[in-house]
Formats: sequence, C-alpha cells, structure tokens
Amino acid sequence: MQPNLQILAGLERRIDLNIPAQEIDSEVMARLGKLARDVRMPGFRKGKVPLKLVASSYGAGVQSEVLNDKLGRAFQEAVRACNVRVAGQPRIESAPESGGQTYSFAAIFEVYPEVPMDWVGQLEVKQARCPIDDAALDRTIDIMRKQRATYEPVEREARAEDHVVVDFKGTIAGEPFEGGSATDYTIKVGAGTMLPEFEQALPGMKAGDKKTFTVQFPDNYHGKEVAGKQAAFEVEVKRVEQPVLPALDEAFAKAIGIADGDLSKLREEIKANLQREVETRLKVKTRASIMEALAETVKFDVPKALVAQEAHRLSEQMRTQLSQQGVDTKDLPINAELFLPKAETQVRLGLVVGELVQTQNLAVQQNQLREALEKLAQSYERPEEVIQWYLQDRNRLSEIENSVLEENVMTWILSRVKVSDEQVAFDELMGTSGL
Repeated sequence: MQPNLQILAGLERRIDLNIPAQEIDSEVMARLGKLARDVRMPGFRKGKVPLKLVASSYGAGVQSEVLNDKLGRAFQEAVRACNVRVAGQPRIESAPESGGQTYSFAAIFEVYPEVPMDWVGQLEVKQARCPIDDAALDRTIDIMRKQRATYEPVEREARAEDHVVVDFKGTIAGEPFEGGSATDYTIKVGAGTMLPEFEQALPGMKAGDKKTFTVQFPDNYHGKEVAGKQAAFEVEVKRVEQPVLPALDEAFAKAIGIADGDLSKLREEIKANLQREVETRLKVKTRASIMEALAETVKFDVPKALVAQEAHRLSEQMRTQLSQQGVDTKDLPINAELFLPKAETQVRLGLVVGELVQTQNLAVQQNQLREALEKLAQSYERPEEVIQWYLQDRNRLSEIENSVLEENVMTWILSRVKVSDEQVAFDELMGTSGL
C-alpha cells in the first residue's frame, strides 16, 4: 500500500506510519527471550531467571528499542516508496489514536529541493587575469632579496623598513602593566607589528632620541587586562639599522637553490613557481566571482535542517579559530543564529554545485587526479615521493580531489555563461603592495 505523503509548507512533508502492535509485541518477546539467557538476578542462576521477572525489569527499555527500530525501517521504506530525498532527521510525532492493535505515528521532515538550471543563461561572471611580465618577475626577486636582508647601524633618522632597537616603558593610570616594557627590543618600522600610535611615533627618531606618547588599546585586544584602556609610553631609541640587500649574484642564486649559481636559471625557476602561484590565486578570485554571481542570481528554498547544521558548523569553526588565537571564548555570544544568513547561502551554493556534478557528469576522473598530483609535485625535488605521500593518505588525497572537482565545475560554468576579463594588478593579487 502506497504511503500517504502530505505536502506541508515549503519543503516540509509528512508521512503517516502505522505499525501493527502484534509485530512489536512479537519482537519484544523474542528479544526478552534472548536477554533471559544471560541476565543475572539475586536468587537465580544465569539463564534461570523467569521471563516474567526479566520483562518486569527490562520490558519497557526493550519495547522502546523495538519501536525505534521498527519506526526507522518503516520510515525508510515509506520515503523509498514515495521517491523523496530526505534532508536532515525526521521529527516523529505519536498520533492521538495510537494504541490498541496499531501504533500510529507521523513523520515530519524536509526534502531536498529541485535545483533550477535557468540561471545558466543569466549569469555574468568576471575571470581574473594577471599576466606575468619582467616587471612582476623583478618585483618578486626584489621581495626575495628583502626577505634575506641583513641590517647595519646607521647614523640617521629612522624610516620605513629600518630596524630600530628601543627601550620602552608603558603605564596605565600611572601604573606599569605586564608586557608593557622591554629593553633592546627590535621593531621594523612600518611593519605593523605594534599598535598604530606606537608605529607612528618611530619614523624620524634617531639613536639617543626619547619620546612620550599615548596608545589606545582596542576593546577586542587579546590581552584582557589592557583591552579598551589608554596607556602612556616612554620610548628611547638605542640604535637605527638600515636593511642591506644581498647582491643579485651567483651566491644569491646558490642560496635560493640553484646549484651552479646561474642567474638565468634562477629567473626561470622563480618564474615557473610564480606562474603556479599566480594561477592558483587567479582561480580563487574567479571562483569568488562565480559564487557571488550564483548567490545573487539563483534563488530557491533550502532545507532549514541543513541550514541549521551549517550554521552550527560555522559557529564552532569561529570559536575554534578564536581559541587558537588565545581568545577565551567561553563567555562570547558566538551562537549559530548569527551565521544563519551565511549558512543559507552556502547550503544553496552547495546544492547547485552538487546538481551540476551529478547531472553534467563532472565527477573527478582518475586521469584528472593523476594530472593534478603530477602538476603539484613539479616544484619538488622528488616528485614521485610527493605523489605517493598524497596517495597513501585518504584525507590528503581528498584535498586534491576537491580541488579538481572545483576546477571541473568552474570550467563548465565559464564555458556557458557571460564572462568578462578582470585585470588584477600583480601587487594586489600577491598581497605585496606594502613590501
């Protein structure tokens, strides 16, 4: 007999489940009989406890187990018969007429929606572009030289990128505080490692100079004892040191890993690595454009149960990240409700991507996975060892599979929607504008 499927509001559905009492009673007695073989009670040997006593002690629990098992099977059979995909866990309600010869229940649940595909002709996305020219390559080499700079004392005022060696002492309301003072402390001017007022006080100072200024600690500062408070600092510059970049010569090339110190080989290797990094970052920007366009264009109801699960995951993720940064999250109001809008968007996008993978045969093929692994391993000395390292761990391999799957989806979308190029400056893409 076909189950009675009722359409409620939105994606919510209801199925009535009826289980004959005789089935429940029969299964309960069978399980109690098995239980009686091993149960022990005072005054009885193992396996000799009367079934009536066993039923008196364990009957209610066994009946509950049997009913749950029967309900689970009945629900699965009903949704299969109705050909619906259940999203989340059903809510089981006992019907008022339940009892007697039949146990009656109502299972209320959500189903997965039909994902529309009419957005394909409407979507407009931007594909990020950033050609690598000689200027970008030279910029990268300059950054590598700066990262390997040494510092030498200089008799002048401090300026950006200098190191200043200072003594400082801070007080709040005239009282010293923990972490507020240091001796011979090195600060790179303009690096942003200190609070803004502290950073702004350093340029223009030279060895022997002293300065007093105030600093406002942010309300969300990681040190709770000073968060939101104003401190007075006294700073004395002991020494100013300027950066000295290594020469672009054979020694530099060897330090980077070019065994024979050939500068042309150095440029070739840096360019190859740079191309891989730029390609990865461009894909991230293009993916963001696709996801943003999908979020704005594709609208349909999504299961509340899936949204609630995603909101909970996002809230826990935030709590974990803050904890790793040393923030005590015990009293922070990080609840799932704050993440519901983002969760709904992510669930909707996930359903769209899932629909594409299934209906357009975009699943990862073995040859694609192998090609991705080989490409990743190119930048290592022993590529085959890197490939085996990924193949030997399912979690590591799944990262590559997800990347290839994402690539398949992006390629499919970009080939079917309106695409415009978005030129991205090299420094903006690489996050090196301040270096």
